[in-house]
Amino acid sequence: MRARRTAGVLLAAGVVTGLGAGPAQAQQYRYWSFWDGKPAAAGAAASWAYATEGPGTARPADASVVGFRFTVSVDSAKAAGPRTAPDFAALCDRTPARSGAKRVGVVIDFGTAADAPSGERPPAGRTACAQVPADASAGEALAAVAKPLRYDANALLCAIAGYPRSGCAEQVSGGGAEPSATPRTSAAGEGDDGGPSAGLVGGIGAVVVLGAAGVWQARRRRG
Repeated sequence: MRARRTAGVLLAAGVVTGLGAGPAQAQQYRYWSFWDGKPAAAGAAASWAYATEGPGTARPADASVVGFRFTVSVDSAKAAGPRTAPDFAALCDRTPARSGAKRVGVVIDFGTAADAPSGERPPAGRTACAQVPADASAGEALAAVAKPLRYDANALLCAIAGYPRSGCAEQVSGGGAEPSATPRTSAAGEGDDGGPSAGLVGGIGAVVVLGAAGVWQARRRRG
């Protein structure tokens, strides 16, 4: 039970890792992964890097690109990144700069049919340029261009633009999904439009989840 709860915390923080030893290392999750775009430099093409914190606390700089990919994977090392390059110029060339705001390119990859929950088909990928306040989080940038969003009670991102219709970070084993260790989406964590409340989008919920991870680690060290 403790390992399953920890998995939910790590997912909510934007980090997925293998848990335990033996069979637990092969456990897969179906979830929305979060990525940072790395611009082209020194002859290298633009690329994606798995984010080291969740979208509720990450605050991308102006001219950054963030990506979201619905995927099934064992851990972050094996997760599939967005299939559209993080090209800020291509994403935001038609959005003029504005004083007091920043532009963040947003790439949303709904994944493959093989990764889709039973009975659902992934929509076509989409891109957008979010123009948001200078201190906005990646979650706020996403909310500006891809509503409705759905979060669970622990601020884990469960759905973008209504996909998938239900479920949240399910464990996947042998082609089937088991109930997630994290709670299902609750009314307390949603706005009236089915998206997150302003507090969750602003990162408050994600901060609480990251704090829970620290408490768990401290207890384990004392034990």
